[in-house]
Amino acid sequence: MNELEQGSVRISNDVVATIAGLAAVDTSGVAGMSGGISEGITKKLSGKQVQKGVSVEVGEQEAAIDLKVIVHYGSKIHEVCRELQENVKEAIENMTGLQVVEVNVKVEGVAFKEEEPLALEPAKIK
Repeated sequence: MNELEQGSVRISNDVVATIAGLAAVDTSGVAGMSGGISEGITKKLSGKQVQKGVSVEVGEQEAAIDLKVIVHYGSKIHEVCRELQENVKEAIENMTGLQVVEVNVKVEGVAFKEEEPLALEPAKIK
């Protein structure tokens, strides 16, 4: 055989999760990611860097992504989720060469605009 064995390339779950998370928060209408209580406990117990609101399964050629997000109040949730799926799929496929077979989105909350804090008058010194 005349071909040179190149070896293998594996992309870690953390790398794929980071790409997915960054693409997700760059999507219009997404207020942020939702990690939930169990993810916080996992992070504390394992000491591993866990991507908030993102879980991935990465094979040799394919990846499946699960996202937990919070959307802005007033956004059309179905449109935000469709755009989110497309953005995450495109980012992962372009950067890693993996085929993204599914991007599952769970909307876990709605973010409201923060109200401006009330201005307090300074206390008068007597």
